[in-house]
Amino acid sequence: MNILYIYAHPEPRSFNGALKEMAMVTLGKKGHTVKVSNLYAIKWKAVLDTQDFRMRQNLYQFNPAMEQIHGVETGSLAPDIQEEIAKVGWADLLIFQFPIWWSSMPAILKGWFDRVFVQGFVVDLEKGNLYREGLLKGKKAMIVATTGATQEMYSPQGIHGDLEDHLSTITHNIFEFVGMSALPSFIVFGAASMTRDEGTVQLGRYKTMLEKL
Repeated sequence: MNILYIYAHPEPRSFNGALKEMAMVTLGKKGHTVKVSNLYAIKWKAVLDTQDFRMRQNLYQFNPAMEQIHGVETGSLAPDIQEEIAKVGWADLLIFQFPIWWSSMPAILKGWFDRVFVQGFVVDLEKGNLYREGLLKGKKAMIVATTGATQEMYSPQGIHGDLEDHLSTITHNIFEFVGMSALPSFIVFGAASMTRDEGTVQLGRYKTMLEKL
């Protein structure tokens, strides 16, 4: 299987870094072909702006959606966007790994979605190509995330609310919106306060999950 691993954590020596390395080894041993987009390492530009479009459709007024469609049609999107689009097109499965910040994804990853999931590539709103008819149908996607807060705090009765509800803006409103099937998320709660032994257990749990893909 072709797997695109989108990684958004700024510290390679973190527990997130250990999770990513576990994934690379495990997926490789299982015979999968993996490409990695390490967003902090490549200093990913997170802001969608006019620089993303080398051949503007309208120089007078900037309409991002219209420029995205035009950019796809003319092949004139910025090179870094086109490179990521090619990876997405190649992949059977997209794995997004990140820490939970403010009950959501880091800004750099949101910027990846803003710039890479362009209209004309992931959806065609005029033709109604969204959700089950989204242009990425047939692909799968999943979230791998760590939290600083405990599982109890992110439970349905917890002070933060159900984490799955927070993540639905990604799993439903992004993954499923563009036609992908959302696989169950893999969450490590309370990562900041784990002992080394607890971290080893979580790494083993992740390894087992990856082996079953």
